[in-house]
Amino acid sequence: MIHKLLSAFAAAAMLLCSSTMLKAETLTLSTPDSDISEITIAANHFADLVSKKTNGDLTMKVFANGTLYGGDPSAAVKQLAGGSLDALVLSTSLYATFEPKFSAIAIPYLFNDVDQLRAYLAGAQGDMLRTELSGIGIEAVDLWSRPFRQITNSKRVIRAPADIKGLKLRVPNNPLWVKFFGAMGAAPTPMAFAEVYNALQLGVVDGQENPVNVPVSARLYEVQKYLTMSNHIADAWVLGFNPARFEALSEAHKTAIREAAVETETWKAENDAADIAKSLDTLKSNGMEITELQPTERDAFVGVARTLYGDFAGLVKDQAFFDATLAFVGKN
Repeated sequence: MIHKLLSAFAAAAMLLCSSTMLKAETLTLSTPDSDISEITIAANHFADLVSKKTNGDLTMKVFANGTLYGGDPSAAVKQLAGGSLDALVLSTSLYATFEPKFSAIAIPYLFNDVDQLRAYLAGAQGDMLRTELSGIGIEAVDLWSRPFRQITNSKRVIRAPADIKGLKLRVPNNPLWVKFFGAMGAAPTPMAFAEVYNALQLGVVDGQENPVNVPVSARLYEVQKYLTMSNHIADAWVLGFNPARFEALSEAHKTAIREAAVETETWKAENDAADIAKSLDTLKSNGMEITELQPTERDAFVGVARTLYGDFAGLVKDQAFFDATLAFVGKN
């Protein structure tokens, strides 16, 4: 009798252990930048929230530096859609290759500040952009804001569009950047970010443009001398999942992911704002010369951007969406 009871207890324990093991899940989450970059820090914050909300039953394991996709963002999008990546955080500017509407976010000097950008991403246009990604096989759970982009170079101080003339500038693989910087006489050079440090070091390009935390996390201060706080282009991040992998999750786990994504978006915006001053201090302490544009100087760059709105509308390839975007920010 005792033997039968012990056997029953053992069977029950094995069943309980088995059900617990079945309930626990792990997903990978890839980011393109280093462990100390703003996006990888945010991804780890998101992963922590998911774990807490699921009592540890769902783990998001973060892999930085594009290690799971060889640093090739176009390959990353395809791998995410194909299922060889579970989840990915990637810049909206890189998704424009697959869905041109994403170029609308990057129209130079479109948004007045990050709060306006966040409202746009959370509104009707942001919802439409997330929906469009389902057409290329991606479950876009959320859009996260990113600090505005600034210009660095190794040649000279930039205070006016004319100062950019002749500079070889690395830009993302997006024709909007090529149009904007080309209009100022630069030689815009599309290049994967993984190649940028070496290209700057070897003089293949003179400069690049990114949010101010990027020269810190990528140590670009070692190969760049000048930083101009131009705030010229907004950008954002797509938190994307492979649809089949996401749909296979329990409803409770899906809810936890969505809630954690929204909470991380708020946390990230606050953390980014605090990080800008810290990043500038780091760049100064490493010898970079920082230029803050005066309003009249900034207006000259805005003027260049406004002359290109017709071209930008063509790049977005959806006049109604372009017009709705301009209306949202009051620039129609």
